[in-house]
Amino acid sequence: MPDTATVVENVIDLEREFLLQNYSRYPLVLHKGKGAWVYDINGRRYLDLISGIGVNALGHAHPRIVRAIREQAALMIHSSNLYYNEFQGPLAKRLCGITGLDRAFFCNSGTEAMELAIKMMHSHGCKAGAGKTEIISLENSFHGRTIGSLSITGQAKYRGPFEPLMPGVRFVPQNDIAALEQAVGPQTAGIVLEWIQGEGGVYPIDPAFAARAKDLSAKHDALLVFDEIQCGVGRTGRHFAYQLADPPIKPDITVTAKPLAAGIPLGAVIANERAASTIAPGMHGTTYGGGPLACRVALEFLDILEELLPAIHRLGGEMRAELTEMAHAHGFIREVRGFGLMIGIELDIPGKQIVLDAMEAGLLINCTHEKVIRLLPPYIINEREVDRALNTLGRVFRNVSIA
Repeated sequence: MPDTATVVENVIDLEREFLLQNYSRYPLVLHKGKGAWVYDINGRRYLDLISGIGVNALGHAHPRIVRAIREQAALMIHSSNLYYNEFQGPLAKRLCGITGLDRAFFCNSGTEAMELAIKMMHSHGCKAGAGKTEIISLENSFHGRTIGSLSITGQAKYRGPFEPLMPGVRFVPQNDIAALEQAVGPQTAGIVLEWIQGEGGVYPIDPAFAARAKDLSAKHDALLVFDEIQCGVGRTGRHFAYQLADPPIKPDITVTAKPLAAGIPLGAVIANERAASTIAPGMHGTTYGGGPLACRVALEFLDILEELLPAIHRLGGEMRAELTEMAHAHGFIREVRGFGLMIGIELDIPGKQIVLDAMEAGLLINCTHEKVIRLLPPYIINEREVDRALNTLGRVFRNVSIA
């Protein structure tokens, strides 16, 4: 049997030789997970505060999720959308009840969900008449990596290598109501907002800005789309981040994905009748989306989530309070922001070395937008694990040297 160092070397070498080199991976080969912890191939454990970029919301090997997967895999994994399955309708009903919207469509990922939302906006504009083709999006946003979703992503570093992209997109600064009012008009088919910009650095939207977007979409007969791929389905302590507003600002379309099936790929578009009516039979489809395995697991996840929402809100608040105290002690920490278990720590220095130092100390975190430490802990994290994570981060911060 080869030693673990040789196994790690072989894994990395095979990827370098045969995989597309589009990822800058950390030097860590993960083998298994349990709860809020993951274990590398050497058996060393790490407290997982990134949870698969928000996907593993129930941590790893949750017994109810494992049981649901085993039972359903023994019955049927895939059936296609040529036929009904037992779980797609109940899941759609559940999501419509949570959001107050009317109809759902299931796909495999967030970027696929956004593609359908784009098609809905375009179809709506086409029905309204010639020239109603523009989509308004936000600067610094991130909506996916397909050509359509990339076209409405407000970061040039992602769009640039693939231009020309889909035309007819206008970008406005987040929370700039005057710029939004100037951009939206009779030509607008849709407005797309992330309630919290995740990849952009964990920047929450101002509810007043979202409310004005709602008013403008109604005034100009445009569809209002909320991208809740990262911040939705419990991450903020509410089912969806737009429900943080008082009163909630309900969109025409919500798109979501990451945690919905607790690690099984599943995305969803949830829409009111006005938006749903833009898609007729034959206009859109998916091979894998809404299969019995993913939908059954999602239903189990939503049952478990109901028990966790209060703790998500409470623990997230405690983490932000402690991190804000740390910020007072470390001049390189500019701001701590977020809601629930979606937290951004903005730095004055690049965050990559902090991520590596934390990993060496047994803590997995992430850096986005180059200088924002992003924490997306699993919803099942407990007080003791939160304390351990914060103590580890504190030690890492104390050892930061600024040239």
